[in-house]
Order: sequence, then C-alpha cells, then structure tokens
Amino acid sequence: MRTCLRYVYVPFIGCLALLAIRAAGHEAPLWHLATIVMAGITASFAAEHILPVSVDSNRDQGDQRRDIVHTVVNEGLSAACLASVPLLSEAFTVTESWPVGLPFVLQVLGAILVFDLGVTLAHLASHKVGVLWRFHAVHHSVRRLYGLNGLMKHPLHQLIETTAGFSVLLAFGIPRSVAAALAACAAFQLLLQHSNVDYRVGPLERWLALNSGHRLHHRRWARIGDVNFGLFTLVWDRMLGTYDAPGPVVTSDHLGIAAQPAYPMTYLAQLIQPFRRTAAVSSASAQI
Repeated sequence: MRTCLRYVYVPFIGCLALLAIRAAGHEAPLWHLATIVMAGITASFAAEHILPVSVDSNRDQGDQRRDIVHTVVNEGLSAACLASVPLLSEAFTVTESWPVGLPFVLQVLGAILVFDLGVTLAHLASHKVGVLWRFHAVHHSVRRLYGLNGLMKHPLHQLIETTAGFSVLLAFGIPRSVAAALAACAAFQLLLQHSNVDYRVGPLERWLALNSGHRLHHRRWARIGDVNFGLFTLVWDRMLGTYDAPGPVVTSDHLGIAAQPAYPMTYLAQLIQPFRRTAAVSSASAQI
C-alpha cells in the first residue's frame, strides 16, 4: 500500500486539479471549487500520516492553530480577489486579446506558466530586497514542512506575489472562469510543494516545483536557500540560474531563519513583525 501511495499520490491530486478545472470551465459556483480543494487537503493530511518524509513534521509544534489561521485568511483573500475579477478587468484590462478560442485546459495551462513567471520573479526579489524580505520572512520562519505551510504567509506578501503573477493575465483580459481554475490549481500546488508525503514522480521532480526541490529552498544557511523559487515549475529557475537538483532530505533541524532564531511564532506577532524597527531589513542571503 505504501509503495502504491508513493506513486499514486501526485496523480490523484492532479486528477482533483483537473476536476476543478472542469468545474471552473462550466462556471461552477466557488463553493464547488472549494469543496474539491478541501478534498485535496484531506487526502494530503491522510497521506502525510501514512507515508511521511519526516515523522516529526506531523507533530503539532504549537504552530498548527496559527497555520490554520494563515490558511483561512489567505484563502479568504484569494476568494475575494477572485470575486473581484470582473471589476479588476474593467479597470486594468489593456487589450481584449485573451485566446478564448483555445480549449479551456490550454487557456489554464498558459495562465499557469505566465502566473508562475510573475510569482517566481517576485519570490526571487523577496530574497534580495530587504523590505520585501521582512514580509517573506514569515514564510521562512517555519520549523517543519507540511501541507499547510504553503499558505503560511504574511497576507501582504501573498498580495505582492499574487499581483506579480496576475497583473499580466489581467492586462490581457483573463476570463473569471480561467482565473478560478488558476486559483484552484495554485492551492493544490502549494499543497504538493510543502507536503510531508514521501511521494515519487521520477524525472519530473527536476522540472516541477514539488516538495523534494522546495525543501532545499527552505534551508536556513546563508545563500544556500536561494534556489528553486518557482511555484508551479522549475523552468524559470533553470533560466534564471537559481535551480538546484533535489538532494538529501531537509529536516526540521535545517529550517528557520538563522539570523532570527527567536522569530515570533504567533499569528498576530507575525503580522506585526515586518513593521517593527528591530526587524532586520537585510536580504535573505544574509538571513537564512
């Protein structure tokens, strides 16, 4: 059973993503998409306990309630942005040149690649620009890697990444249905990227931004963690020279922010931390 799960887990999540894309293509209500995403979250938590990369990462370290709050807040913001797409389109669409004649799945795949590039560049900048790092540091303060870590972000930093990834799509008139499918796929991808499941995808792990490669990104030593910034793929990292091939397993001992070992752990303290005068404004290269 464990061997089967190791190879079936990612295809199963992929099938849920395709189901969400199909639902979005038929303009299903948002609660329908949310139900499919919740099914993925439930499956992920079950798989983490059956086939964990690290048993310790399944243990609540006083952070699970906080991470749930991060997830609820950030997913709520995503839903609000999605509901605002028609209004945003009126204000920011530059040209009505979205390829609506293409099959819906291809429209979504194209949106994913463009969104992935924008997020990758914003993520890279957040490791180089001190002010951005203040907000991104919340995500790097994690002491374990598991499914909810993907949405363990300062809401302002999520807004920065979303804007970077979505602005070009909005300028070309992305339909709300495609945006809904993209949002669902992003939720599934964040789940896969941070999941504490010892799954296998073969050679694809060198091209897709999955957990084996993303764990390297969370290493806390200076400069070592400046790799694998992509959300969906590692294609842009290869082009930017920031790709690092998956290697040894990264454990909880390798996580956190080296220069800030006492980084706040509670939700409200993490919201406030980027605005504190004592918060470091140096780049992540000197922090993690």
